[in-house]
Amino acid sequence: MGSTGAERAAKCVFLAAICSVCQSLQGGMLFPTESPSREVKDASGLWRFRADFSPDRNRGFEQEWYKSPLAETGPVIDMPVPSSYNDITQDAKIRDFIGWVWYEKDVWVPARWIQDRGTRIVLRVGSAHYYSVLWVNGVKVTEHVGGHLPFEADISGVLRQSNANPCRITIAVNNTLTLETLPPGTIQYMNDRTRYPAGYFVQNINFDFFNYAGIHRSVLLYTTPKVHIDDITVETTFSDNIGLVSYNVSVLGSSKPAVKVTLSAHDGRCVASANDTRGVLKVTDVNLWWPYLMHENPAYLYSMEVQATAEDGQTDVYTLPVGIRTVKVTSTQFLINNKPFYFHGVNKHEDADIRGKGFDWPLVVKDFNLIKWMGANSFRTSHYPYAEEILQMADRHGIVIIDECPGVGIKDIRSFGNASLAHHLTVMEELVRRDKNHPSVVMWSVANEPAAEMPPAGFYFKELVSHTKSLDSTRAVTYITDSNYARDLGAPYVDVICVNSYFSWYHDPGHTEIISIQLNTQFDNWYGKYKKPIIQSEYGADAVPGLHSDPPMMFTEDYQKTVLQNYHNVFDQKRKEFVIGELIWNFADFMTAQSITRVVGNKKGVFTRQRQPKAGAFLLRERYWRIANETGVLPTWARYPCQ
Repeated sequence: MGSTGAERAAKCVFLAAICSVCQSLQGGMLFPTESPSREVKDASGLWRFRADFSPDRNRGFEQEWYKSPLAETGPVIDMPVPSSYNDITQDAKIRDFIGWVWYEKDVWVPARWIQDRGTRIVLRVGSAHYYSVLWVNGVKVTEHVGGHLPFEADISGVLRQSNANPCRITIAVNNTLTLETLPPGTIQYMNDRTRYPAGYFVQNINFDFFNYAGIHRSVLLYTTPKVHIDDITVETTFSDNIGLVSYNVSVLGSSKPAVKVTLSAHDGRCVASANDTRGVLKVTDVNLWWPYLMHENPAYLYSMEVQATAEDGQTDVYTLPVGIRTVKVTSTQFLINNKPFYFHGVNKHEDADIRGKGFDWPLVVKDFNLIKWMGANSFRTSHYPYAEEILQMADRHGIVIIDECPGVGIKDIRSFGNASLAHHLTVMEELVRRDKNHPSVVMWSVANEPAAEMPPAGFYFKELVSHTKSLDSTRAVTYITDSNYARDLGAPYVDVICVNSYFSWYHDPGHTEIISIQLNTQFDNWYGKYKKPIIQSEYGADAVPGLHSDPPMMFTEDYQKTVLQNYHNVFDQKRKEFVIGELIWNFADFMTAQSITRVVGNKKGVFTRQRQPKAGAFLLRERYWRIANETGVLPTWARYPCQ
């Protein structure tokens, strides 16, 4: 049966929602902070919300909902920002909604911001999933393709032209995924009228986590002077006791700004300074940034204050934390500050009850406390960039990060086309631009479990890895593979081999006795072919909390523990050779789409979704602290007493 007019219109809307021209990014994306020249106003909180349930999901644009208060267009409900909208109501149609949703909030802008024409007013959205269009007082100010990364617009002119206060902020967000989005997906129309109503469609995905949607991070208004610091890039190294900080400052609004850069220690002492937009700061008796449990003084951060003064005397001030450290990769080791580093950590998700992927400080602090309690020293931002505040926490606590882009579920050969590659390159540019100055970030991951054996994958990942290295040559680049070692076309281009495998779970389920032989074979095959260090980037088994069986059976805590122990036996052999890390899948249980293989989400966490430990968490805690005591230089307070 052919598509109806409404279905064809819906397809057009879905395709148009992700179409954009891939261009080099212009400008920086410094995290908004207050200073003598900058103010920040948080517009988070309760917003008005409406989902567009029209057959083609396009009524909001046709009727121009952004031109008037949203409540005048139809029924609205309260919606917290940041949060995913899916689990906030009791309505399954909202939980599973695909298409355009509309947010609106009235925000008071300080009068002095508007009256002072030397002040630049910026509206920033930390993340909205997936495609967003933003209006202020009915005027479109920007749009953005992709979730998980920030976007912003200078709204000074709009506010001063309309002279309206409070200003009305409207954001339309569409969570539709196509073959060219990251992550990709497809819309499938069910045209059998004996089984489905007219216009019925489903969103198909190839990833194992719930496609949460909405405004997931804070919405901020912030100010800068017209002549302002737009971007800062920092690269660090050291020789003996001398630290070297290479910096590059971009200032907009002035052709000849006077720039002063001052680097200060913890106690406020100035340890180096310079007067130019670019240069090298030399730090004597440097305190290096070390990972947690690797040094008696981990996570040392200097404070770099940048002042840019315009010809008229107006000054902008921005302060950036700086950790001085190096990253190197050999054929068998991963080196931080020229010392071997072994990743003993976790994979995570931004996921929790009710809030979905919405940023939540209590949850973030709890997770970091649990990570440190375990003796973990690292995590991977599976399978997308996490909130900037999380990376800031990692910087301060010495937790090492593998920073992953949303390239998960690239399984269809059509997702290796030119349009997909162009978008993927842009996403990596946005990610590197945002996270390039975080000392905790030591590696970029450009994808997770792509169909790397497909013919286009070789060119695709050669271009992607090469482009990422051109953006940042100071960190390693990888992608996470579950392909056959002999047919993986992208592996030749990465610095570190990251392998996911689930022996005795997805393969030979129930047979933990085969883990040793299969895991040893896996490691020997990958290293034998590529001669690159290997991280076991995922391994594990589902465990329903409180479920036990002896002898162990699948889905019990006992089985999960047994699987982990068998993997650990092999890790202990191979980390003497070329295995440089192990990351458990997963830190905590998380929500997935409904299916016959998932009982209210994925249960591979060693903590429940509510952050309560399973038996596996205690096993990992004992193991990770033992490894830390073998490989690190720990302060007395950090030596795990196994009590």
